[in-house]
Amino acid sequence: MNLVHKIENWGDTHHPKILDLIRIALGVFLLVKGIAFMENTAYLKSLIDNQNVVDLSPVVLMIMVYYVTFAHMVGGILIAVGILTRLGCIIQIPIVLVAVFLTSTNIFQEPINAMAWPSVTALVLLVIFTILGSGPISLDKYLSE
Repeated sequence: MNLVHKIENWGDTHHPKILDLIRIALGVFLLVKGIAFMENTAYLKSLIDNQNVVDLSPVVLMIMVYYVTFAHMVGGILIAVGILTRLGCIIQIPIVLVAVFLTSTNIFQEPINAMAWPSVTALVLLVIFTILGSGPISLDKYLSE
């Protein structure tokens, strides 16, 4: 048994049901965030473009905007209903990790950026659910029975 199977087996046997409610809330949060980005792509475009980390062409910038929006919506649905939860989390982690770095350059100094804490919380929960999986209240569990 390789390491991935050991982690998956451990996550399936050590999963309290209260974590499923947190997983569903995380999925709904990401879905709502994706819908908000879809309704206002100009905001997300300016958020990415104003970082001045790299000079992006307009085509690459729009691809990134639509990738973030699509990944949040699809990943949020997968996480909320509990099917392919680990895949949904793995898709989300790079996006949320970048969001953490963009919003929290001085997270532990005053004043704290209010947008940093939801990103940090989402990142921690995504890592937890990548390890633990979907749990007993999920479509994965329902389909396996």
